[in-house]
Amino acid sequence: MPLQNRVLPTQEIVADAGRGLLMGNRGTIHHPGRTLGTTRWRSKAWICCVLDFNGVQRDPMPPGRWTALFFFDEAVALAAGHRPCAYCRRRDYLLYAGAWAAARGLPERPRATAMDAQLHLERVDPRTRQQRTTIADLDELPDGAMIRFDGRPALVLGSQVLGWSWEGYNTPARPAGLREVEVLTPPANLLVLKAGFAPLLHPTAIGN
Repeated sequence: MPLQNRVLPTQEIVADAGRGLLMGNRGTIHHPGRTLGTTRWRSKAWICCVLDFNGVQRDPMPPGRWTALFFFDEAVALAAGHRPCAYCRRRDYLLYAGAWAAARGLPERPRATAMDAQLHLERVDPRTRQQRTTIADLDELPDGAMIRFDGRPALVLGSQVLGWSWEGYNTPARPAGLREVEVLTPPANLLVLKAGFAPLLHPTAIGN
């Protein structure tokens, strides 16, 4: 039975056998029995990390330690409100922070805590503790953004839409008349994408 540690673009954490390209965490959110309760974060530092760092294999739910979460790819992680880890993904973190600064005209890269605070405002509704979404014109969205289309998450590439599942992305399509869409990716991460940050995408997206 798979552990409940797979993250959807909608921020939900589910039990699924699907495999992904990245892992991450939001603090310790599992019980001693390796199950999740109702809490979905203990920290505002929602990060995404490499699967293999220095060849060390870790228990995904060690007692009293952080809960390992897994993402299909970085577009999914960004949609769920995560950012690159400053430790195991240092280069990507600096590129992300640099894009954050460029998008806002800042003189230098912001600290991780400042980015995490802004992301948290944008990704979670404080009343419902559920994902915040926005509405945008599809043609104005950057590559790597994720939207809700036809009732499920989808990736935006070249103003086309690729439906997402754990099996991979569908063939790109542009449904006739599709303009305004519900955007899952938080505004801060949209700005980073617009400023040139290139997320790690699953081969099924690139191959299409």
